[in-house]
Amino acid sequence: MSTNAEAVAVTETRLIHAFHRRATTLLSEAALRPSVPLAALAELREFLVQNLRHHHATEDHQLWPMIAAVAPEAAAQLAALSEEHDALDAALDALEAAPSREDGDRPGLQRAAEAVRALVHRHLEHEEPILFPALREHISPDEWTAFSREVVATSPSAAAHLIVGFLDQVGTPEEVALVLSGLPEPAQRFVPVMRDQAHAALAVLSGATEG
Repeated sequence: MSTNAEAVAVTETRLIHAFHRRATTLLSEAALRPSVPLAALAELREFLVQNLRHHHATEDHQLWPMIAAVAPEAAAQLAALSEEHDALDAALDALEAAPSREDGDRPGLQRAAEAVRALVHRHLEHEEPILFPALREHISPDEWTAFSREVVATSPSAAAHLIVGFLDQVGTPEEVALVLSGLPEPAQRFVPVMRDQAHAALAVLSGATEG
């Protein structure tokens, strides 16, 4: 496998993981911030729940089998990671069921968001030492391209602009451009608008618009 192909797979995965870390942390912090509208919290929650579920499903049902097919010795480790996905799914169910925008129970939402944040951060600490070497050693450039395109094509549409904003926070411009290059051509035209929407939304969630 070429060095460039390795860089694409690992860079894309590293950035996606970094934005999951950042997004789960932001929801946990923003839930108790009085200046953040409940509607903004609800949007971030829906975005997180849908995207984390989609991310783990594509790993369990597509990426893990691709790796295990050529590296059977990795199957047990991948199965353990899928068990952690199951635990996270239960926490996502609790987050989804947490008090809604009508209830305004910020502490309840924060507790559910913090549980998800803790699980995501711990899970990624377990996953990355297994996954990054596997991407370098066992996934070909064509396999990664096909997998990445399928992930993009089936990604949830809820608050999709937030992906651009979080990527901007965790990656260099070159890395972000690499990840976003996988978007279909029609969607590429909307990236500047999505970026503006995302930066405005994240400023509200982070409290940068206070005062």
